[in-house]
Parts: sequence; structure tokens; C-alpha cells
Amino acid sequence: MTGTRRTRFPFGVAVLLGTWGLTRLGLLLFVAKVYVFPGPDVTSDVSVIYHGWYEVLSRGFFPLHDVTWQYPPAAALAILSPGLLPFLDYPHAFFVLAFVADLVVFGLLLYAGSRSGRTLRGAWVWMIGVPLLGPTVYARYDLMVTAVAVAALLAGSRHPRVMGALTGFGAMVKVWPVLLLLGAVRRRAWAWAAMTAAGIAALFWATMPGAFAFLAFQRDRGTEVESLGALVFHVARHHGWNGRVLLNYGSVEFVGHYVDEVSTAALVLTALAFGWLLLWRLRVKRFLPHTLADAAFVAVLMFITTSRVISPQYLVWLVGIAAVCLCFRASRMLVPAVLVLVACFVTVLEFPTWFGDVVNSTWLGITLLALRNGLLVVSSVLAARELWRSTVSRPEPELPAQAAPTRETLASS
Repeated sequence: MTGTRRTRFPFGVAVLLGTWGLTRLGLLLFVAKVYVFPGPDVTSDVSVIYHGWYEVLSRGFFPLHDVTWQYPPAAALAILSPGLLPFLDYPHAFFVLAFVADLVVFGLLLYAGSRSGRTLRGAWVWMIGVPLLGPTVYARYDLMVTAVAVAALLAGSRHPRVMGALTGFGAMVKVWPVLLLLGAVRRRAWAWAAMTAAGIAALFWATMPGAFAFLAFQRDRGTEVESLGALVFHVARHHGWNGRVLLNYGSVEFVGHYVDEVSTAALVLTALAFGWLLLWRLRVKRFLPHTLADAAFVAVLMFITTSRVISPQYLVWLVGIAAVCLCFRASRMLVPAVLVLVACFVTVLEFPTWFGDVVNSTWLGITLLALRNGLLVVSSVLAARELWRSTVSRPEPELPAQAAPTRETLASS
């Protein structure tokens, strides 16, 4: 037609959308058990544990006598959410909602990546990283929490109140989103996070008994078999250590001599990591447009790597935050993000594919764990170095003033 301007749909975006659709169809077929994924059934947490919690929570009580309930009070909303789809049974409703959360994150990253100065690398990271974790990612509520965290980071400095409210809500669902505030410089973000979290906590405390019983259950957890510290016991079993592996506090943990000492060492490592993060916050000289996401990525990486428990679904947190980092062209988190993607692939090999080897401490299981945890350690070190160099030690790049606000200009906002 004469005078009509036709808009061509970018081929790269078409490939991205098509690949996302195919990979998510595969995940849905696995969790629906049309096809069987190798290893133990990862959907039993939904059909047995989550469904059991749903029955208790729907009566207005928290599962006070179940030590596997180790989540902040707003986690009840995620567990109850399949009730929004009464025409499906509980597991299938949960899987559909996990798919919707995945779609929301993908849409947010596509929108963010199409803006000026941004890139679609983040959408590609999300598209690749989620299926690399296998069907486990659709059989845990961590995907829903990650959607909240991604939305909060993308709101960022433009909408500090929105970011703060989403962060506060996310922290009341699974604690770790509070780390997103590490790189926030606008006081409104911190204030809204605190007000939102306090409001949600007060509401649950007043209306549902046992809202904070999870604190004691979380405190008593030991060293889970997939954690960094667990490698000590996997190797020690080949040299006479006679500890056991038990399902304890909702995860498969080591029980025996020296477990408490290794668990304490993990807590010390976490404390040292937070000490480094505090030092960075005190020494930071400039906040670049991508600093908020980069700092969150480093903080969550350190938290996961040094934790007493590294569940496979934790890596979806890293995939989501790494994707936000790479929406920014100037972010230097590409190499750490790629290492996280490789760690996702190794994770699906150790759980669920060869989880029996991990539990039995075979050399295959030990090798997979050493490789996965080693990738997380290297990624943490590289990401921390890049964050320090770009905001503390490296000379400030020549950017327009509005693109690289300083701490002094933002702190007064």
C-alpha cells in the first residue's frame, strides 16, 4: 500500500519468543508427567507437602507442628494461590501459576530490554536459565518470589516507592528479596520496604496464629547434602566418617560428628560475606544505572554460596537477578551470569538426575557437587570484583549526569 509504513518484527525477537514457548511447553509436559524426567519425582513437594499446607492454611492457621514450614508469613499466599483456579486440582493449578509467573518475568525483561540504552540479553538469560533447572523450577514457589524481585529491580530508581513496596512484600514471602535494597540509595525505597513488611507482618500476626514459628525451625537446620560445606562430609565418608544422611527439617542433611562445626563455619562465611557487602556500601563512590541490579546479584550470590542449604530452586533467584543486570548494556556481569547458567545445567544433573549418587556420596555425585559449587564460588568472586571496580576503584566513566547519579544527589531525594 502506497504511503503505508510497514513495521518488521525483529527476527531475533521472534526466535526468542519461539524458543521460550517450546522450552516452557517441555517443562509443563514434565511436571504434568506426560513425559518422565530422570531421577526422583520433583512434583511431590507440590502434591504432598504444599497441598498439605494448603489444607491447614485454608482453615486460618499456620502449620505449627510441621518443622518443614520454614517460611515468612506471606508465603501462605503462594501456597494458597492455586485456590484461584478451582477448576483444576491443586498440583496442576500450581504448575499453571508457576508458568504465569515465568511469563510475567519474561514479559518484563522483554519490555525493559527494548528501551533506550538497554539490551535483550536479560531476556535471553531468563529464557535459557529456567529450563536448564529442569521441572523442579515449576514445582517450587521460588519462581513466584523471583517474579516479585525482578519487578522490584526493574522499578529501580525511577519508582523507588514501587520498588520498596515490592521488596518488602517479597521479603515477607521468602526473606532473600531484602538483599535487593543493598544498592538502593533513595530513602523512599527503604521506607516503603519497611512499611510494607511491617504491615504484612502485623496483619498475619493479628489474624493467623503461628505466623513466626518458622524462625525456630529455620534456626535448627543443619548442613544440607548439596551445600558447599557438605563436600567435607561427602569426601570424609570415603575415609571412615560414619555420619548419616537423613531427611531433616525439610531437606536431606548430614547428621553426625562435626556437622554442627561445619554448619557454624557456613554461618561465619555468610557473616564475612555480609561484612564485605557492608564495606562496599560504605566505600561506594558512584551509583551507575546498573549498580542496583549488580549489587543485588552479588549479595544473593554470596548468600546462596555460603548458605548451609543450596536447594536447586535457589538458582532461579540468581537467573532472575542476572537477567536484570544484563538488561543494561554497561553491566559487566556477563561472565558471572554465564557461570550461573552453567551451574544451572550442572544442578539439574545432580538433582534430580543423579541425586542418588549425591546422597550416597559416589565420586560422580561428589564431582557434580564440586563443579556446581565451584562455579558459584568463582561467579561470586568475579561478580564482587566487578562491582567493586565499577563503583569504588575504577575512574568514573564519562556518562551524562542523569545516567550516573552520585550518592550525594540521590541521597537527598
